Amino acid sequence: MSLAKTVNYALALTRVDFEILRHHHSSTSLEAARTAHVDPASLAKAVVLKDAIGPLLAVVSASRKLDLERLRAALRRPQLDFIPEDQLDQLFYDCEKGAIPPLGPDYRVPTVVDVRLRDTDEVYFEAGDHEDLVHVDQTSFRALMRGAEYLDIVTDSD
Repeated sequence: MSLAKTVNYALALTRVDFEILRHHHSSTSLEAARTAHVDPASLAKAVVLKDAIGPLLAVVSASRKLDLERLRAALRRPQLDFIPEDQLDQLFYDCEKGAIPPLGPDYRVPTVVDVRLRDTDEVYFEAGDHEDLVHVDQTSFRALMRGAEYLDIVTDSD
């Protein structure tokens, strides 16, 4: 499949420099990092949530775990929960199941990014399939995350 159309659009819209990193088929973000020989701390993983207000995309590094209670408290959205997998197609219509890019702004999904992702110079993320990662520098990643809120949203221990 390679680059999802929305990912391609986002990269063109923001005019950022990027490269595509091909890797063996993977089923998880950690596996993608391993097969692509990328530090899991620099791989931005998208976690899709939903409540009565609507969907929310939380972006954390593949090496960390989302702290759902911390996110709920920070946003004052106590009913936030993981979205059922069968509803992902509606939001990320041009992506393979489970290969969600962290580009919430371009999928019209409000986005929250863990503050630790600001500390990595290079960022990788799913391109919309299970065999390609997009590689950008920190400045480009911030441009792609335009409008996203940065919060402390992961568990304290690795």
